Amino acid sequence: MMASPQTHLAIDGYVDAIPAPGLGWGTAVFDLIHSPTNADQLDPDAPDTVYACTTADPRITDVLLREIQPGDFLRVTGTLIQPTTEGTPARLTVDALEVLNAAPAPVLYDLVLERWGNHATVFNADRDSVPVFTVDGTWIGEALTPDAILDLIDAFENGTAR
Repeated sequence: MMASPQTHLAIDGYVDAIPAPGLGWGTAVFDLIHSPTNADQLDPDAPDTVYACTTADPRITDVLLREIQPGDFLRVTGTLIQPTTEGTPARLTVDALEVLNAAPAPVLYDLVLERWGNHATVFNADRDSVPVFTVDGTWIGEALTPDAILDLIDAFENGTAR
């Protein structure tokens, strides 16, 4: 089996979605979108590069989960592992993170987003029911009242959701 080439480097890019807790304690995962710096010299249709980032540094994880939002422009430094399968993003294990430019805070008006680990809800002042989904966008269901949210999440996690 051939090993994937590894490189230590710094990459600047935008956070694509809300960072999420990783599989282990003190870890986090997020996608970073890197645009070519010399876009004027490339094909105008040259795609951005997506990096699947992870960190096991609890300090970086804390910043990612509490402060980083979609649209933030970051410089991440770490070890890049090229994908072994075409079409999958390169993986970057982050050991340093710097916020170069924070995205403006979103204005939600009558909507409030709430997150429980890997689950999220959208509270709407005009409705009693609450949509519930995972942070990666998987639909869980709609709780009839805010009090029913945790029951719906538990049912989903235990595979008993309808």
